[in-house]
Parts: sequence; C-alpha cells; structure tokens
Amino acid sequence: MRLHGKVALITGASRGIGRAIARAYAQEGADLALCARDVEALADAAREIQALREGARVLARPCDVTRPDQVAELMAAIAETFGRLDILVNNAAILGPRLPIAEYPLEAWREVLEVNVTGVFLVTRSALPLLRRAGGGSIINLSSGVGRRGRARWGAYAVSKGAIEILTQILAEELAPEGIRVNAVNPGPTRTRMRAQAYPEEDPLSLPTPEEIAPIFVYLASDESRELTGQSLDARSFRWPDR
Repeated sequence: MRLHGKVALITGASRGIGRAIARAYAQEGADLALCARDVEALADAAREIQALREGARVLARPCDVTRPDQVAELMAAIAETFGRLDILVNNAAILGPRLPIAEYPLEAWREVLEVNVTGVFLVTRSALPLLRRAGGGSIINLSSGVGRRGRARWGAYAVSKGAIEILTQILAEELAPEGIRVNAVNPGPTRTRMRAQAYPEEDPLSLPTPEEIAPIFVYLASDESRELTGQSLDARSFRWPDR
C-alpha cells in the first residue's frame, strides 16, 4: 500500500499503459481520477479498477485534454470529490501518421502537437493548485525513445515527445521549491494498440505488457522517490531501489 491516502489523476486511462498504471495505483491504495475521450472504455476501466480493491474511490470523467473548458471541469470535479491531488500522470497521446516530414499533413501535425504537448501543458497548469493544496506531489510525463533521438518517419510524435523531455526539465526546476517533483518515463516498446499501429508487422507477444512496466510509475508516485526530480527514466530497465 505504497500509495495509501494519495489521490492520482491519470490521463488517457481507458486503455493500454494508462489503464495499467491506474490498476497498479489502485492496488497500492490510491484513490483515482481517470480521464479519456472514449466514454465507454473509460467507464469499463473504472468498473474494473473499483473491483480490484474494496472501498477504492474512482472518479471517471470524459475529457479532451486539448479543451481548456473540459480540463477545468475535470479539476473542479477532482477538487469536489477528493479535495486534493498528489499524483499526475500525463499519459494521453496520439501517434499520428508514420510519414517523412516532406509528406506530413499539416492538420495531422497540428493535432499531434495539440494533444501530446499542449494537452500536457493545459492539464499540468490546471492541476498545480490542487498539487499545491496537498503540499507537494509527483508529476510523471510519458516520453519516448524517439523523443530523445529522432528517427525517420516518426514526425510530429517524435517532436512532441522531445518537447515533453524539455517541459519536464523546466517544470522540475520551477516546482522544486514547492515540493512538486517532475520526471519523464520512456515506456519502451510495449504491447499496446499504439505500438501495433506503429509496427503492424511486429509480434505483440514479443513485447512486455503494460502491467510489466507499471512498477516505475508506482515508485515515482510514492514517497520513496521524493528526492528524484528532473530525470528522464526508462521503464524497461527500472529496478526498485534498495530501501
């Protein structure tokens, strides 16, 4: 129960890595606020997570992270339900087309950056009053290997994840005096729908499941990582530090 008494918000929580993080947090004692655009999948995730732990409090609210009004309504609901926020996981993202830059559609470029960068900015900025109310906390941003070193045909997705790496560093410096730590995690190749879209020829059974990479997200949400901020970490190589 490493997260007992804590409240966590996870964006993009209806499937894949976000849903696996939500399950792991519930099992570790956290109360949860979940958001995603897919209403039915989000409701299904909430039911599953509530069944994992008796007494778990789960707020599931549809939200488009690019819409300031919906983000504000989400934060108001969290404030009303829980009164605080201790953990924010910025997981919501889209892949976009796998094309060379010379062929990349402008509208797709704008959409990927809007969701993957502006969405993280909007949610984080709106969550800060609740994190401050809790006296500090942990922000975890989902990054990518192509956000550290760009690769051909990754286009706006790679650019967006590079921006997340820099945003993480900026926030870590700005928020350290308030006891709010900010770190980025590269999940690495994982058995998700987005990975299948990027590599349709790949055997998904050769990849770890989202549940297998969840421990690093528990660690970063827990008090055991309270001295760690401004870091860019790899989920695949994570080993829980000795106590």
